[in-house]
Amino acid sequence: MKGIVIAGTGSGVGKTSIATGLMRKLSRRMKVQGFKVGPDFIDPMYHRAATGRYSRNLDSFMMSKDVVKNVAAYGSKDADISIIEGVRGLFEGQSGKDDSGSTAEIAKLLGLPVVLVVNARSLTRSAAAIVNGFRSYDKEIDIAGVILNNVSGAQHEGKLKDAMEDSGTRVLGIVRRDVNLRVQERHLGLSAERSSDKDVLDGMEGIADGVDIDQLLDICCGSQEDEISCPYVRRDSGLTAAVPMDDAFCFYYRENIECMTASGVKIEYFSPLNGDPLPDADMYYLGGGYPELYMEWLSENRDFFQGLRTACDDGKVIIGECGGMLPLCTSVKADGIIYETAGIFDAEADMIGKRHGPSYVIARANKKCGLFDGTVRGHEFHYSTVSPRPECEFGFDILRGSGLTDGKDGMVRRNALGTYMHQHALSSKDWMGKITDICR
Repeated sequence: MKGIVIAGTGSGVGKTSIATGLMRKLSRRMKVQGFKVGPDFIDPMYHRAATGRYSRNLDSFMMSKDVVKNVAAYGSKDADISIIEGVRGLFEGQSGKDDSGSTAEIAKLLGLPVVLVVNARSLTRSAAAIVNGFRSYDKEIDIAGVILNNVSGAQHEGKLKDAMEDSGTRVLGIVRRDVNLRVQERHLGLSAERSSDKDVLDGMEGIADGVDIDQLLDICCGSQEDEISCPYVRRDSGLTAAVPMDDAFCFYYRENIECMTASGVKIEYFSPLNGDPLPDADMYYLGGGYPELYMEWLSENRDFFQGLRTACDDGKVIIGECGGMLPLCTSVKADGIIYETAGIFDAEADMIGKRHGPSYVIARANKKCGLFDGTVRGHEFHYSTVSPRPECEFGFDILRGSGLTDGKDGMVRRNALGTYMHQHALSSKDWMGKITDICR
């Protein structure tokens, strides 16, 4: 695996725009594989739009270190170069005492050099001091160069280069402060619905014009991989899964979809937002997204809601994660309007517009959860409140995280499960095992 890690001194320094711009520019001359450290759905959408390849998450909380290494090798096996976008600051992770869950951990685990993005606004020699601090903090990290963002002009650039040269730091790129290149942000950061917007991608590629591509490629390195194995359990189930895919439902880990197909499950995508009826399938997997923005349009698709209710009554498997859980409730309140939904779970959802998370979750499946066994890991991001009635039953006991209520998550009814948790298929040895048994 040959590649680099694009890390930052902190959040908001321009990692996503620079990393995506580099992916798009390099994709014009080679096969580029994108990765994102940590739990994230939106940044990988930009990566995919820039490279034409599905981006993958590398997360040492939801996956073991061996699985992380295998996912990196498996995802990049036919790529010329891999670009890994970090999360938050280089050293931010789960603890203040070690690098677990951080970009630094992933860089060391994969043996890749780091390019540090620095917001140089109003800084000159102080920027060099910051970089020197990062370089000396962990000698195992190879900070091979820096990209300086928000540089105001030629004079500012000259002082920065002098300061970096004096400290022995290689400057790989200068990104000028240009309002025309800034990517607008929404309530979840870079918005999913703009991930394929050509103007946005052009702007990101324009940012990458300030990077010396030849120097960047010169520092890329990698190691010879051992035999790469498929990370999924394979079986020939002959089943079909209906998966909504549009602006309302778009948050899926790529590995979850691949895990289903490895189990012989044919994926049928459809768009409730565009009025598609609910397909006939053996199971239904509803990911998160922005359903709250489209409830007026979704509410007109009664076949979608009624079909889900009928599928539940027929005992079919239904999984709704976070935003995908909302249509399974009795109602959803958005912008002060209450919309009737499938009514599978006796619970009311309210889009309060207040963030909670993202944060990691560890949950233990109890006897009421028929779809999963043992301990599962994932992440949650609440942008709503769901108020279950007292008679609701729950399939997960929360060991870490918030869940739905009182240490519980995963509303259950027959073979339907509605949860705030986005599970990652590779946090389990056989994520689809019990599900395929139930469907058959």
